[in-house]
Amino acid sequence: MACKWISQETFDAVVQENIAEFDMEPEEALNEAIQQFESQGVDLTNIIKAVRKQNEECEAAPSHDILLTLESLRKAIETNSVSSLSELLLQFGDQCKQSMAHRYLAGQKAAYPVVLEAWKQCEGDRETLLNALYAMSSLTDGQPDLLERVGEELLLRALENHSKDPEVTLLAIRLARHVCLKHEQNRQNLVKAGILRHLTQAISYHGTDPDVVCEACSALRIMTLDDDIRVPFGHAHDHAKMIVLEHAGLKLLIEAAKGFTDNSIVLSELCSTVARLCVRNEFCQDVVDLGGLNFMLALLADCIDHQVITSLSLLPLAVFIR
Repeated sequence: MACKWISQETFDAVVQENIAEFDMEPEEALNEAIQQFESQGVDLTNIIKAVRKQNEECEAAPSHDILLTLESLRKAIETNSVSSLSELLLQFGDQCKQSMAHRYLAGQKAAYPVVLEAWKQCEGDRETLLNALYAMSSLTDGQPDLLERVGEELLLRALENHSKDPEVTLLAIRLARHVCLKHEQNRQNLVKAGILRHLTQAISYHGTDPDVVCEACSALRIMTLDDDIRVPFGHAHDHAKMIVLEHAGLKLLIEAAKGFTDNSIVLSELCSTVARLCVRNEFCQDVVDLGGLNFMLALLADCIDHQVITSLSLLPLAVFIR
């Protein structure tokens, strides 16, 4: 049986009806609404399953917390209050991270252009810029379709203007990762605009920062995926070749790995990315020539009792065998 869908407003109305008409306690009314819709085959994945806040007169608040924050953001933008924007962007980002349902509702209520406008206003203020990137990356997690041309330009400008700032770089790359996962057009647009240079540059500039290295590796791998079911043919292979041939990706990753021999998490990201880029026989040979194979074998020998490191060392080796 096909799933049925309802709006957040419909769900909230039933909860409030249970409270008002049947004198249920809020928690009981919420559970009753959930059971009612699930018994009817309704998919509640993108529904915030919470009772809206009550004011002192016990009337329903205008909306859920995330939409109240969104409305406050709109007002702060109108008054151009950077200090208020910073706090509200951070709060909005935290609320988006609560669940996909929160992000979906915010996206449906035009949160993207609001956060985008806030981002434009705060480009010159580092702290607020960080919170804008955090809010946007949180909002677009699982919603890559939200990105459009202006967002692409702001993202690339943040990476360009703050390339030496690890915190800005980290959040900007995370945003890039979110908007490119399962979205081939965003990938192609950003690659054409030069994002591969920024991703490899991040590892070069911040090669000792484990968080930046992990985020950049993850983003590089996403650029080489064919995971958008809406597109018959992607450019995954071409992107992998560009990373290797135009940005010396294999050499960069192998050199970076040598600095994290005691960090299994970072090594896992680096080794997985090397394996992902070996899409041609000559690239496998490049890994050998760059000392990558010897490094993997040495890592395997030194850490034979460490299950995680052993398994991640074998991943690139499997590429050479296949």
